[in-house]
Amino acid sequence: MPTIARNLKKIQTQIHNAQQRYQREENSVQLLAVSKTKPASAMVSAYQAGQRHFGENYLQEALNKQRELGAFNMTWHFIGAIQSNKTKLLATHFDWVHCVDSLKIAERLSSQRPDFLEPLNICVQVNISDEESKAGISLNELPALVSQISQLPNLTLRGVMAIPAPQIDFEAQREPYRKLVAAVKALKNENLTTFSFGMSDDLEAAIAEGSTMVRIGTALFGARSYV
Repeated sequence: MPTIARNLKKIQTQIHNAQQRYQREENSVQLLAVSKTKPASAMVSAYQAGQRHFGENYLQEALNKQRELGAFNMTWHFIGAIQSNKTKLLATHFDWVHCVDSLKIAERLSSQRPDFLEPLNICVQVNISDEESKAGISLNELPALVSQISQLPNLTLRGVMAIPAPQIDFEAQREPYRKLVAAVKALKNENLTTFSFGMSDDLEAAIAEGSTMVRIGTALFGARSYV
């Protein structure tokens, strides 16, 4: 079995086992393959092994790949920082945008989403560990932004995305996710069903606390090269 296919099967097994361990429904956690810096050929290998959802951080790199991979029915997620002058390209070329952290960005994505496309799937990024180096809103800002984005046309607000500060201790990994899920459930918004959090180092903690979409890159494609 080729390396990427073998890696994919291993990750799927990890997800399956965590779902069972924490009494999650089968297939309730989706794998988002983080393909930034990886060649289109690697994405094709993952696609041929059954992967359909791919996450990209760098807009121009993603657009180049989309042109090369147009024959494949891939679902494209943007998971990088959003610049205001790039929202039109995001609104036109992606199925999901995970890092929305302001009404201004949401309004631009809404107004620039082409009418011939389905509404753009949106996740609000929450800076759950209050790190100055990371984007995202605070938990206190979440209710207002959710309410505002929910009123915009051409967008479907699906849930929240978070990247907490790294922790080694398992319970410490779980705590910020637990807090975020509780805050979202307190909003009593039935549309907020996507919890985009969890990566290779904290996959099990994320699934234990309710993640519905885990973002895995290196464990699937191998070490990244930024040369």
